[in-house]
Amino acid sequence: MKRLLCLFPILACLVTPVQAGGLDQLKSFLDTNRSARGVFVQTVVAKSGRKPQQSAGIFALQRPGKFRWSYEKPYKQLLVSDGNKLWSYDPDLNQVAVKKLGTAFGSSPAALLAGQDLDKHFVLKDGAAADGIEFVEATPKGGDASFERVKIGFAANRPVSMEIHDSFGQVTVLRFTQFEANPALPAALFRFVAPAGADVVGE
Repeated sequence: MKRLLCLFPILACLVTPVQAGGLDQLKSFLDTNRSARGVFVQTVVAKSGRKPQQSAGIFALQRPGKFRWSYEKPYKQLLVSDGNKLWSYDPDLNQVAVKKLGTAFGSSPAALLAGQDLDKHFVLKDGAAADGIEFVEATPKGGDASFERVKIGFAANRPVSMEIHDSFGQVTVLRFTQFEANPALPAALFRFVAPAGADVVGE
């Protein structure tokens, strides 16, 4: 079963004996990174206890609001945002869903890495450290968010994981296996043109 998640690596890195807490590392990441790209592995665990669904792919982001999230295995799926619109493309169905990014993006999990003004949309606090990783716990302030909370893991001021708990008891875990900070990304990466013959629905 294919899963899409908007929005955007367990990163092998040296961890010094004393490192900043999760909130400090999140702030450092946002202050020093305007773009990023890498590889992710995603695991979705349902409340029902059925076998976890796994997928993998590549991502790129450019703050504020631009990202490209490409699922490569086991099925191809693509999410692209230019900061104003979000395209979701299913190659198997040759179908494109389009919607305005709008204010809802500000309180989405993707905004925690690609957005800005996080304090406006989230209650942020340090989580408990584990295995050399410092965590930030984020709870959306708006009541219309599609998830209840997110936990982001940091090491060396870079995100290494995200754990998203939705309102249906489902948990999505993203681990970033590769992460490149501040690469030069072409503008075309965040534009999407529907393939010829594709069924386009939405705005």
